Amino acid sequence: MRQLTLATGTFETHRKPTRREKFLSDMEKVVPWQDLCAVIAPYYPQGENGRPPVGLQRMLRIYFLQQWFNLSDPGAEEALYESVSMCRFVGIDLGREPVPDETTILKFRHLLEKHHLGKKLFQEVHRHLESQGVKVTKGTIVDATIISAPSSTKNKDKARDPAMHQTKKRNQWYFGMKAHIGVDSKTKVIHAIVATAAHVHDATVLPDLLHGEETQVWGDSAYQGQEAVIRAQAPKARDLTNRRYRYKGVVNEVERAKNRVKSQIRSRVEHVFGVIKGVFHFTKVRYRGLEKNAHRLFVTCALANLYLVRRRLLRPMRA
Repeated sequence: MRQLTLATGTFETHRKPTRREKFLSDMEKVVPWQDLCAVIAPYYPQGENGRPPVGLQRMLRIYFLQQWFNLSDPGAEEALYESVSMCRFVGIDLGREPVPDETTILKFRHLLEKHHLGKKLFQEVHRHLESQGVKVTKGTIVDATIISAPSSTKNKDKARDPAMHQTKKRNQWYFGMKAHIGVDSKTKVIHAIVATAAHVHDATVLPDLLHGEETQVWGDSAYQGQEAVIRAQAPKARDLTNRRYRYKGVVNEVERAKNRVKSQIRSRVEHVFGVIKGVFHFTKVRYRGLEKNAHRLFVTCALANLYLVRRRLLRPMRA
């Protein structure tokens, strides 16, 4: 290992590790870097022409920083110049080399999008978790959340993104895309993802959110009346989706009580959305078009899975 220059050294005697440093330290240990790099390597330039490319793992680390901290391409470059902890995580010594510029970061992102590697990275993380004993069980929770998109027409095209649509929820209008996920009821691991425009009803993509071996399926009242669809995809599954308990002002207390019991399990999907939207700040789309944002969703869900089970993965390392 090369000796660090003064640019990466620290002389702060009373320095305390920050939450960001602790987070990056954990992610350094739980992300299967070699396996994920192997997925990308066949598509990554080898440098036969022009200047040698930046190391693949370094670019992947920068790309993951973008997902974790909701950074644009130029924002990622600036953050690396400002944050010592991020530079250390990526492996950049500013005393010897500069940070890859925003164009290099953009080209790497476009490479992943062009070859649809987001879904492959998600699948590779899923295989890694299974190899570590984190397996998908017989229960699935299905749900969806809206990711907002800019509704303004003050742009060059004088129009909103045609791939996005508006929908009404609780007497309020939203414009953007919808992230549909299937989550394991015990581990909270995401095993299925579908991205659609916001106006697509939750139940439309229900078959794509089930792996087929379920014995129990939970969901909110948007999925009620889909028992035949559930049985067609997962023949052994019980339909445990919530039912509407209020009709013409009359409350069915029995159905309401059943929903309360079901929600004790169903609410676990909100922990997953809490990571995606609350921790990783994926509340708004960054790119134009559904395909690019769907790619980001797959990568974010892969990283969310690692984050959700990080303590279990770190346990043998800390023993």
